[in-house]
Amino acid sequence: MRVAVVGHVEWIRFARVERMPGEGEIAHSSGSWEQAGGGGGVAAIQLALLADEATLFTVLGDDELGRRAREELEARGVRVRAAVDPRPQRWAFVHVDEVGERTITTVGSKLRPRGHDDRLPWHELAEMDAVLFIAGDVDALCCARRAPVLTATARELDTLRRAGLQLDALVGSGEDEAERYRPGDLDPEPSLVVTTSGALGGWMQPGGPYTAAPVPAPREDAYGCGDSFMAGLTYALGAGVGPHEAVAFAARCGAAALTGRGVAPQPVAL
Repeated sequence: MRVAVVGHVEWIRFARVERMPGEGEIAHSSGSWEQAGGGGGVAAIQLALLADEATLFTVLGDDELGRRAREELEARGVRVRAAVDPRPQRWAFVHVDEVGERTITTVGSKLRPRGHDDRLPWHELAEMDAVLFIAGDVDALCCARRAPVLTATARELDTLRRAGLQLDALVGSGEDEAERYRPGDLDPEPSLVVTTSGALGGWMQPGGPYTAAPVPAPREDAYGCGDSFMAGLTYALGAGVGPHEAVAFAARCGAAALTGRGVAPQPVAL
């Protein structure tokens, strides 16, 4: 399969703490590390594990963090198609507490790929079997729609609404208001809407409720689980799997990502 992601990248600085600091408190870290992540980065790494290779259409800052992000993504099997922006690379600070929950603070502008940017080979998207849209403008979304299967996140609802394109699947959240989708928010309606609720499972429309997958190993941290879920759904739909089986596979990808440290998608068999 040929798969791609259109989305943003962040350089992530992690710190493990016993608990999240309260107002005015100082938190002492028991460990820290750095990785390339962000929604587009995590999803592309997950797809590269599933399909042996994935292409990421993105924008990177013209600085050391942007260069480090490219190098790490390529080392993890991602073909990086990046326009270089004079602004600094966006980064984020992530606290991970003793139960694996993560709290994220982003720093800098989200660098979104633009479909009229001729520095990016947008024609390659027509050759893909499936594309996941994480972030970008309307023109980038139109380029992504050339693929037979197009999935997207409800985080970009305004862009999706302005484009007015048919989506094969949309993934939203039942717990995060910024990622919530309500019937009628898009016209036309996506062919499949999946609303996730973490360990509670979620809801498919059409299809009804689905159960969360068991976590296959001790829980490490929750960073990137949602993006791994979306990547798994995109891969399964691109492979021709039906909606119920595709969502079950996506849930397994999300659960497996819980077992690794930081940006840690895992290989999962379809």
